[in-house]
Amino acid sequence: MTWDAIFGRPGPRWFNIPAHRPFALDLAKGLQAALVDLGPEALSQAVVLTPTRRGARALADAFLAAAEGRAVLPPQMRPLGDLDEGEPPFEPGDIAIDLPAAIEPLRRRFELTRLVHEQAHLLAGGAPGAAQALELADALGSFFDSLQIEEIDAQDRLDELVEADLAEHWRLSSRFLEAALHAWPKRLHAMGLVDVSARRVALLRRLAQSWREHPPPGVLIAAGSTGTAPATADLLAVIAAAPLGAVVLPGLDESLANDAWDNVGEQHPQGAMRRLLLRAEVDRGAVATWPASATFQARGRWRRRVVNEALRPAESTADWLGVINKLRLEGEKEGIDPIAAGLEGLSLISARSGEEAATVAALLLRETLETPGRTAALVAPDQGLARRVAAKLARWGVIADSSAGEALSGCRCGVLAGLVARACADPLDPVVLLAILKHPFARFGLESATLEAARETLERRALRGPRPDAWEALEARLGDAHPAALDLAARLRVVLEALCTPFAGREAEPGDAARALATAMEAIAADASGEPGELWAGHGGEGVGRLLSSLMREAEGLPPVTAQRFADLLSRLVEGETVRAGGATHPRLRILGAIEARLVRADRLILAGLEEGVWPRGAPLDPFLSRPMREKLGLPPPERRVGLAAHDFAQAACAPDVVLLHAERREGAPAVKSRWLWRLETLARGAGVAIAGRPELLDWARNLDAPGEYAPARRPAPAPPVAHRPRVLAVTRVEALTRDPYAVWARDILRLRRLERPDEPVEARARGTAIHAAFERFAKTWPREVPDDAAQVFEGYYVEALEAAGMPRAALARERALAREAAMWVADLERRRRKVGPTLLIEAKGRLTFKTAGGPFTVTAIADRIELTPDGFGHILDYKTGKAPSQKVVDAGFSPQLTLTAAILGAGGFAEAGEVIPGDLTYLEVTGRKPAGREEVRALAGERAHEAAELALIGLKDLIEQFEDPLRAYVSRTAPQFVHQYASDYDHLARVFEWSTSGDDGEADA
Repeated sequence: MTWDAIFGRPGPRWFNIPAHRPFALDLAKGLQAALVDLGPEALSQAVVLTPTRRGARALADAFLAAAEGRAVLPPQMRPLGDLDEGEPPFEPGDIAIDLPAAIEPLRRRFELTRLVHEQAHLLAGGAPGAAQALELADALGSFFDSLQIEEIDAQDRLDELVEADLAEHWRLSSRFLEAALHAWPKRLHAMGLVDVSARRVALLRRLAQSWREHPPPGVLIAAGSTGTAPATADLLAVIAAAPLGAVVLPGLDESLANDAWDNVGEQHPQGAMRRLLLRAEVDRGAVATWPASATFQARGRWRRRVVNEALRPAESTADWLGVINKLRLEGEKEGIDPIAAGLEGLSLISARSGEEAATVAALLLRETLETPGRTAALVAPDQGLARRVAAKLARWGVIADSSAGEALSGCRCGVLAGLVARACADPLDPVVLLAILKHPFARFGLESATLEAARETLERRALRGPRPDAWEALEARLGDAHPAALDLAARLRVVLEALCTPFAGREAEPGDAARALATAMEAIAADASGEPGELWAGHGGEGVGRLLSSLMREAEGLPPVTAQRFADLLSRLVEGETVRAGGATHPRLRILGAIEARLVRADRLILAGLEEGVWPRGAPLDPFLSRPMREKLGLPPPERRVGLAAHDFAQAACAPDVVLLHAERREGAPAVKSRWLWRLETLARGAGVAIAGRPELLDWARNLDAPGEYAPARRPAPAPPVAHRPRVLAVTRVEALTRDPYAVWARDILRLRRLERPDEPVEARARGTAIHAAFERFAKTWPREVPDDAAQVFEGYYVEALEAAGMPRAALARERALAREAAMWVADLERRRRKVGPTLLIEAKGRLTFKTAGGPFTVTAIADRIELTPDGFGHILDYKTGKAPSQKVVDAGFSPQLTLTAAILGAGGFAEAGEVIPGDLTYLEVTGRKPAGREEVRALAGERAHEAAELALIGLKDLIEQFEDPLRAYVSRTAPQFVHQYASDYDHLARVFEWSTSGDDGEADA
């Protein structure tokens, strides 16, 4: 009889549900079977304590499943990790009547940040900023939590921690912690509050004392806890000794050899339970198997044995081959290979990246739904991976029940708050402004149609291209012809100027900044009636509203912040908050963290994130205490977390159908397999058994968005009708036709123009524009003689042109130094070239028309500078702020700009020049560096220049006649070797990177 098997034995009663058994279901079945003969109300009067609230919900589902469709009143279920008065097993006004309320987590963060700021004089490096102070406050809170959970009194003990050989940093840390330990309790007492951890420990202690003195008469079960906190462990011991009490452990390894059990350390999966049993003075052999879990299950039993042997203490792994042989001897009695049987139902998938791993996990979950009634759960300690999988499931309209929730920074209201805070730090950042304007909540009090039209105009005319340096410059770009866009820009300006008001004195109080932020968000979200719409609605809006209101009410002690520091502070706050979206979820799919999965069992478990640093996580960095200092205080070592994570892994890995999933790369960097995965693979390899894979899933994942064989784009080669092909080209476009005919097709035939990016980098373009403008202005102002202060004059012209071209102010400091060097070189150049008394033609326009088989064709040119000398030559100069084309490239015809300009000049195509002989063809490289400038002559005056011009003209005629052939296509990149040297505005359209790196650059039809 189950009653006798559980409660018929004398206390203390310790039970175990093996790792390969479904914990919650076995617990429910066993308890129901024990109480079935005591009447229908017996089960509802029992009390079951679980580690977490989610565990309690999972157990409630298990009781419903165990009832097999019959109506059932489940027991009272409470989480040990969230005890409070007024709920069973407590009565109102019972053990917690004289305990102060717990401080709210957000308020605690602010109060600790204030404490850090007040004690900043004890820290190295001086007073931290608000965001850094918040980071230190979080670390300080973790330190206080550790002391409270472990019930350690560190008062007046911190001086003993610092030894002579430790760095001065730790000495300063101990002084800071000592001051904080004295100040924090006083502050809590003044507020009439206590820390959550301290209150929870006090409740556990009082509950244990109450039950020890007055044992509860009813059924009392503690299930699934490993008693990591001393107070929890002592309460479990009291529960086990109660008249009808019992403790049910999750996955105690009963088969681990005694010598291995003695070597179990902090990092071992059994480490927490060994500490619990030692503290409770219970021998492992005294722990009985839960009656409902005692059924024979060969496959699950061998899985548990294999996983436990793979994760046995490192000191006991020297004789793994002996262990393998011992297992096989046991299996001979049943006629099976126990290792092969244990690995049956276990598969391993190695994805290339975290993105691919998320896709595989989503596919595995989706595949499970193809079998009616079958359930699946993803277990991943990485919340980012969990959210990514949830997003991928949405493509099939599937919403899994996820414990990860959503980061407050990722919800719509959180995104808007972050954007507005960044706009406060940099009000004219076009990228941020566009993000605000396009946010789903953005209304600005306008009707939807008006807003859409104004937003598009504002983007195209004012927010793309170089960054405006003032609101007046932004509005000037719009002009008077766009009243709706001007109105929207004015509304945006009013909102952001009001937002920046608290920072008029350089720094502001965080509460004032938060108030201005909330006001700005409401103005942005206001509809035509002035209401903020859905801004504060939903879990995300409520979370952001709660955070901002807390900043307004409780952040008076935080240090003043600049606009940038406030943006950093807000970013850190919203990233640290998680919201549970709720809503309808699929009843057969779950996404769980490692702890939540301890009591949950599904038909298929996917264990993802099996990389070192993820599962298990690396030891957290403690800015205040070194490892020896923690040890002296009696705080648990960082390895304890590894042991708890190992236990969660071992529990989950013993499920019947398990998929182990890891990524070879994370965030673009190589990832190392989890140590548990290495051990499992090593054991299997030693036994000559392979862990099964699922290669078809990797194929599905890789073909999900690109079905079929890999077929890279071939080099495009459009062939438009001859009538649509250009008959007039500038020499610069001829150069494009020579190098990249596809660019001519896109620009000159399709009339596609590149759309500038918001906040377009303008350094290179501004430099080129400015050098041309400075040369032109200098030549027109001083057409004959060169002034004595030519360098200063040219420098002034150049800097003014840089400013007019949109050079950012931050870059102008560097450019001024370069301009000075360049100007001295230019002054010397002008003096030398003016000695012969040339006539200067600046930005002169020329054209030349010739006949081909398809009719007349015209080539045009705008020469930067032509110098007409008394000897009848016209020397052509072209300004470059970068590297000029090499002699080889010019001779090959890939850069015919100078040579074709010479051909037009020689044919009398420049009306201002008349008939002259082409002179030197020269590039002037002006950089301001060393050397500051260089004259690069590509053809000398006379025969060489004449020959170069003639060859260029002949080449052009031949090129044009080729493109008069209807079958001649405008191929992308006729010389792929120049792909990386010469960028084109149309490379993305031609998919150059794809076809040029695929090994197949053959032509294809457009």
